[in-house]
Amino acid sequence: MKIKTAELDRVAVKKSQYPDGDLPEFAFAGRSNVGKSSFINAILNRKKLARTSSTPGKTRTINFYKINDALRLVDLPGYGYAKVSKSAKSSWADSINEYLESRDEIYEVFLLVDIRHEPTSLDARMYDFILQNGFTGIVIATKSDKISKGQYAKNINIIAKKLKIKNKDLIVPFSSEKKDMVDEIWFILEDIMKFHKED
Repeated sequence: MKIKTAELDRVAVKKSQYPDGDLPEFAFAGRSNVGKSSFINAILNRKKLARTSSTPGKTRTINFYKINDALRLVDLPGYGYAKVSKSAKSSWADSINEYLESRDEIYEVFLLVDIRHEPTSLDARMYDFILQNGFTGIVIATKSDKISKGQYAKNINIIAKKLKIKNKDLIVPFSSEKKDMVDEIWFILEDIMKFHKED
């Protein structure tokens, strides 16, 4: 997809703050330091549209990005940062749950994990929640430039085993630095949109 316009459409913490439900939405979930904002910037070919931070747990809101006035990418609050209070963790969980359970416009929810590490128990719970809500369960394995391509298969096997994924084609290695899988990501998004139009 050629990106003509990309803008931060809305920042929300609760349902009443969501933008009008007039466009397909693709949501991205993952741990605080997994690189969701960098991923969004990379696939949009923007440097600073999605707010990145060196401090894990910084994204505490649901950020809606409108693309070409045709769809939205939704950056969900990062989870799993140990230094955040229990009340904050509960608030983020409630915010994510409310969005996933109440938003009819969600076409797919992607889980982002770090390809270098085994997914955590929180990742596994989030992945189960994504599947329970009727989504495909596509995983973006970020930071793939940090390992050699020869390690891909081994690390993808570890991710698949932890998340109980039988079809490893659902796990997509991605590097926000190299951006070599951007076209593949957009192919997936466009394919999902075509499927919904035909449905």
